[in-house]
Amino acid sequence: MQVTEMREEKSKASAWFSDLQRSICNRFQSLESNLRNEIESEPPHFVDEKTSTLADDGTDRGGGLMSILRNGQLFEKVGVNASTVYGKMDKLALRRLAAGKSIEGLAEDPRFWASGISLVAHMRNPKVPAVHFNTRMFWTPAKWWFGGGTDLNPCIEFPEDTEEFHNALEVCCNRANSTYYERYRKWADEYFLIKHRKRARGVGGIFFDDLNSGDWEADFQFVSDVGRAFIMAYVPIVLRRWNDPWIPEDRETQLVHRGLYAEFNLVYDRGTKFGLESGHDPKAVLMSLPPIARWP
Repeated sequence: MQVTEMREEKSKASAWFSDLQRSICNRFQSLESNLRNEIESEPPHFVDEKTSTLADDGTDRGGGLMSILRNGQLFEKVGVNASTVYGKMDKLALRRLAAGKSIEGLAEDPRFWASGISLVAHMRNPKVPAVHFNTRMFWTPAKWWFGGGTDLNPCIEFPEDTEEFHNALEVCCNRANSTYYERYRKWADEYFLIKHRKRARGVGGIFFDDLNSGDWEADFQFVSDVGRAFIMAYVPIVLRRWNDPWIPEDRETQLVHRGLYAEFNLVYDRGTKFGLESGHDPKAVLMSLPPIARWP
């Protein structure tokens, strides 16, 4: 089966991911600048860096923009990437993509196009949970699909935070399809599992892949709503917890938990593996790693 080039849809999706990146960075910058105890130093700001993807022969395969804020009073490290990449898939990337997907036709025509946004925030206060979010669109000559999700990663759990986060995601999912939330919540629980530790990396969220209902506009609307819902789900938790008192033992708990997060991303995360194997900028792919972690 051959699908159209979908130039208009690709452009619309790529523009959305870029706009969402700016919106999230502006919101997080506002939080970092305004939620501060009395200190004399100026708050740090997001630093932008262009990223690139090269084929083995040096051919340009697109790139994007990596925005990182480091050493804040609120955000110890937060990175927000938006990128659009394209080209021909090599055998290694093709095998990675094949996991769980129908990729008929790609052996004969290995062209691909992908655009998306990826975010990870590691917070200064151990009472404020780390968080991950990403959404993406993928196109091949045989099919197109959307994927992504978000999950909350507290080192010290507060049930009301977990409930509020999931409630916002459930409302978002139900607007699109009454079956999405339960399906994608369970998928997140299965996906964000650190198998060698026999434990989840956080308190879950939603995760989906291979989303192609046959109605591109409806699927794109859902993916857009997930981006908006992420902000609505996470910011109230930050506002609630940012100034909670904490002790050195809480910091130790946080750093050990970050070690678990790093293990998942380096061992199991499909996006990390595909990004490195498809030639994307390693700095952008590994942006999700925490600034400091501990393995006791």
